Amino acid sequence: MTHRATLDFLLHDWLHTEGLCQRARHADHNRETFDAVLDLSEKIALEQFAPFNRLTDVQEPAFDGTTVHLPKETAEALQAFTDAGLMAASKDAELGGMQLPNVLEIASMSFFYKASVSIAVYHMLTRGNANTILAHGTPQQIEVFAKPGLEGRTFGTMCLSEPQAGSSLSDVSTKAVPDIHGDNNGPADWTQDALGPRYRLKGNKMWISGGEHEMGENIHHLVLAKIPGEDGKPVAGVKGISLFIVPRKLVTQSGAITAQHNDVALAGLNHKCGNRGTVNTLLNFGEGKFPVSGQAGAVGYLIGKQGEGLKCMFTLMNEARISVGIVATMLGYAGYEASLEYAKQRPQGRLMGAGGKNHSAPQIPIIAHADVKRMLMMQKAIAEGGLALGLLCAQLVDDEQTGSGGEAEKAGLLLELLTPIAKSWPSEWAVEANSLAIQVLGGYGYTRDFPVEQYWRDNRLNMIHEGTHGIQGLDLLGRKVVMNGGKALSVLAERISETIQKASHVDGLGGHAKALAKALQAIDHATKSAWSTGSPEEALANATPYLQAFGHTVLAWIWLELAVVAKAAQATGDWDKGPLGAGFLKGKLACADYFFNYELPKIDAWLGVVARRDMTCAQAQVDWF
Repeated sequence: MTHRATLDFLLHDWLHTEGLCQRARHADHNRETFDAVLDLSEKIALEQFAPFNRLTDVQEPAFDGTTVHLPKETAEALQAFTDAGLMAASKDAELGGMQLPNVLEIASMSFFYKASVSIAVYHMLTRGNANTILAHGTPQQIEVFAKPGLEGRTFGTMCLSEPQAGSSLSDVSTKAVPDIHGDNNGPADWTQDALGPRYRLKGNKMWISGGEHEMGENIHHLVLAKIPGEDGKPVAGVKGISLFIVPRKLVTQSGAITAQHNDVALAGLNHKCGNRGTVNTLLNFGEGKFPVSGQAGAVGYLIGKQGEGLKCMFTLMNEARISVGIVATMLGYAGYEASLEYAKQRPQGRLMGAGGKNHSAPQIPIIAHADVKRMLMMQKAIAEGGLALGLLCAQLVDDEQTGSGGEAEKAGLLLELLTPIAKSWPSEWAVEANSLAIQVLGGYGYTRDFPVEQYWRDNRLNMIHEGTHGIQGLDLLGRKVVMNGGKALSVLAERISETIQKASHVDGLGGHAKALAKALQAIDHATKSAWSTGSPEEALANATPYLQAFGHTVLAWIWLELAVVAKAAQATGDWDKGPLGAGFLKGKLACADYFFNYELPKIDAWLGVVARRDMTCAQAQVDWF
């Protein structure tokens, strides 16, 4: 299959990741160590994750009233991942990490997401949890809660949504009050220990992936809650939200895990359409099922400053949004590879000749039919384009963290602008890719005898995960493109214009360069038109079509970039000598042609309603439905 070869092409021919080794942080690495990490990741994913993807789907997590049961293969696969040192791949050596670039860590994870996202997501969440504590926690909180997660000894979650609030975080009702009683023989008014200000939390959290299981030594929940104001009432809006570390089992001030269960109780499991192997829970905090020191209330430790909970949690959410995009991409990639293999082997029909069909001729494989090629080409364009987008964002993280001053600033702006695209574009279009994979297999694709129906089910959740398209669209048009006077949008336009200039001088790419220039102008016009009246209601009425058009324009830019690189690689002939032959680069160029001929023209309709500030949907009345 082409996944590994495409990774090499993207990492080395396009992004030139080996150049990151010139920076002090990555000085111990080179192309050989990068390749070794990818080889190891692919091996573990194929041997320890992929064989059990279907098992985790049919043997869902089960709760017997006391314990959540998972297939033993889930823990074994995660342990193999940890034993390989991949959990902290990009972290400091002092934290047990390899100090790999973030882009290599994401490339490594692509194998695991494709092999079994239901297993891999446990470590994805734990890593994001630990990264949030690293960014905002005290040294002791890092030692006690982040390091064990990066060592694979404990697991982590994020607890945002509530049954009555969903994505409306300002309506969070979970309450946190100072733990005035204390324990560990502290005085009656003792609310502070070595782990930070200690609180008691009461409330309910919904859709908590990895919320309860028996793997690892402990589970560390990151929980959003409101601290009452001076009047004893919760502070209204998001300004009253703080973030807390709530361990499943209580820990001592030195970090030793006790046998005492914190007052966190499993209220039930959510049974999902797909991604069934990841336990998903409703958790009750502080209901009194597991009282601590004789009283109800889950013990939690404030992380960061009071009232800055969302600021801290967005460290995790932004990382998770890029990860969700990669997850969606790799599920689309898995479906593409499966349907491609099927299409090469499945005989059906005959080609039309000058005199019609020759029914005595042998049947041809369905990949010879034009419409099957169309479906495969769309899948390929989505999967490989989505992977390129995710790797680009990961390298922007590297540039922001270790690049020079001006480079780091531009990388940060571009990353912030592209994050809603990195999450939403793959999660929308890779689901379509999975649907096309089912279509290629026909009736067989709709059965559980083949994996493509599971890939679709597993992927459908990613359109909702970490903010729906509607939320991402509001973020993009309502904040990202206008922040700092449109500075981030200017940085992107500058990058795209550079690509247009390069491509305009490459044989066969001039037309695509002109089309992208026209698309960029259309985005600029629609953005200004949307905000021309200064009315947010009008500007944001069609934020989702704007998001779709913006995403397609970004992907057209990426495919033009890749086409330029493919043309240059063709000139050297090096790729032609590989196992995939000349078809590898020709496939990249065909994908670029496909995207410009079939996909980019769609943006005119999307941007049309944005520029007109069309209110058809926004002004629809309830009784019209």
